[in-house]
Amino acid sequence: MASIPATVTAPASARPAADSEARLAQALLLAACAFLVAFLLAPLLLILIKSVQDKGGAFVGLAQFREYLQSPALIDSAINTVLVALAVTLITVPLAFAFAYALTRSAMPWKGLFRLIALTPILAPSMLAAISFIQWFGNQGALKGLMFGHSVYGPIGIIISAVYAIFPHALMIVLTALLLADGRLYEAATSLRTSTLRKFFTITLPAARYGLVSAAMVVFSYTVSDFGIPKVIGGNFHVLAIDIYQQVIGQQNFNRGAVVGLVLLLPVVLAFVVDWRMQGQQHAHFSSRAVPYVPKRAPAFDTAMFAYCTVVCIMMRLLAAIPMAVPGMVLGLGYIFFFNAPANPLHFLYGTMTILVLSTIIHYYTSSHLTAVTALKSLDNEFEAVSASLKVPFYKTFARVTVPVCLPAILDIARYLFINSMVTLSAVIFLYSPDTKLASVAIVNLDEAGEIGPAAAMATLIVATSTLVCLAYALLTRVLLRRTQAWRG
Repeated sequence: MASIPATVTAPASARPAADSEARLAQALLLAACAFLVAFLLAPLLLILIKSVQDKGGAFVGLAQFREYLQSPALIDSAINTVLVALAVTLITVPLAFAFAYALTRSAMPWKGLFRLIALTPILAPSMLAAISFIQWFGNQGALKGLMFGHSVYGPIGIIISAVYAIFPHALMIVLTALLLADGRLYEAATSLRTSTLRKFFTITLPAARYGLVSAAMVVFSYTVSDFGIPKVIGGNFHVLAIDIYQQVIGQQNFNRGAVVGLVLLLPVVLAFVVDWRMQGQQHAHFSSRAVPYVPKRAPAFDTAMFAYCTVVCIMMRLLAAIPMAVPGMVLGLGYIFFFNAPANPLHFLYGTMTILVLSTIIHYYTSSHLTAVTALKSLDNEFEAVSASLKVPFYKTFARVTVPVCLPAILDIARYLFINSMVTLSAVIFLYSPDTKLASVAIVNLDEAGEIGPAAAMATLIVATSTLVCLAYALLTRVLLRRTQAWRG
């Protein structure tokens, strides 16, 4: 009788290793979830609880929301916030995409310089954007004639300032999406005599679609919750972030502030839903056999891209390196409710430097996460499949393949987190103590006191400090990229 072949199974020695890898991955995931629950979900839950209570802590249901809906001024603030955020998003994302396209798809000269100038605005506090526009286009500004009779104080000033301030953050995400392109697709299209326009719509745009949606989400969310720019240049044009500040700091009405905070979350949640739906439609465009895309010289196109980047970079220098505003009013309010409660075992963190650090990490997690996901989404699953077939541990694949390929994005995230920690404002404005007062908070206090000159000087000191750190960072990253990115050449 013929023998029945035995079922092929993995070696016994391989199973414990696979189980340990799975347990390690699960432990890391649980640790990350626990951190986000403690420092993100719990404070937001406290906002929800405070919104259905009165000042004495008694449950009042939706009474606070009914009062809010009966206030025409607050309704106008909500409408103003959404309209401004939509305008900023529709302007910023195309500008950032065009700039990133010029850097990655043209052979124009001085790419490194243009990229450096475009990302330099991150070095300064958000209010420097508004201060710069006031100095140039305000009532006593040298270029006030260019406003054609319109005032820079209000929606025009907010939109223009926010576009310049948020531009580098959108650029960072879109650049990540465009850098990880498979050159073979363009070579095949060229050999088939495909037109440049068709290559753009069939190769470039689909590959960058997720990055564009992520950039739009970040721009919209940051604009909705921005505080610094409307505070300086908004005039009588109210937005939700200013309303929260006035309710909490000005009137000490924490419950009404919680209601406004929940309203502020609605458009941000909508943006996240759109981004989540897009994630399921994103496909990998950077496979194990991919060839990095190298643009070929095209004099007319290169000249046009060079001219565009030149115009953009000259306008950022004109406005004294304008950065992105720092959102987080809702997060800061939630931290007050959660960590200021004496019964909370984490109460000891309130008023310390630690809570400022933790709130900043949570505050900028989204943009960093999206940049990382954009890079990882472009990688082919074949890398991990080949590693698994060769019984290579996942951490070796991660260290030897994933990290080197995504290193440019990782380094950008590190710089992004450090620089924004220097200029953060919206969340920490509620959390600082006399012993932990930050330079960005000092700028707010100087501006409220009418000391515009000292406020600008403080902002300049922040820019100088950040610049020195970035120079040291650039030297370090240049060495690392030379050792890990030689394959791109």
